[in-house]
Amino acid sequence: MSSARPLLPPFTAETAAAKVQAAEDAWNTRDPQRVALAYTPDSVWRNRDRFVNGREEITAFLTDKWAREHEYALRKQLWSFTGDRIAVRFQYEWHDDEGQWWRSHGNELWEFAPDGLMRRREASINDVPITEAERTIHGPRGDDER
Repeated sequence: MSSARPLLPPFTAETAAAKVQAAEDAWNTRDPQRVALAYTPDSVWRNRDRFVNGREEITAFLTDKWAREHEYALRKQLWSFTGDRIAVRFQYEWHDDEGQWWRSHGNELWEFAPDGLMRRREASINDVPITEAERTIHGPRGDDER
């Protein structure tokens, strides 16, 4: 049994960074059900121009996302934190059905419930077409990158 502090608010630099890495690891599984469990049952999202409410909609959203975004691989970086909130910047790469590669850049604002589940996620994202040779993210982060 670990005596380490759980990843609950209020966050410290260490727990905020660990929360961001845990989110990156979960999203890189591309498992919508697993990812959805990190959010409150009534979680509210804004993702680009879409508004998503609750785990059922989160699961449907992610299922659709990863059906379109092939070979999706993500990197997140802690930007700032305070109390029950974390700001993150991120990049991910993927290709569409036609084989066009994309790099998606964005920022997320997260707000957490006292139990550590995310109750609000605001994501602003821009997509840039890239060639396969321009890729910099090739799968989940390895141990040597942590």
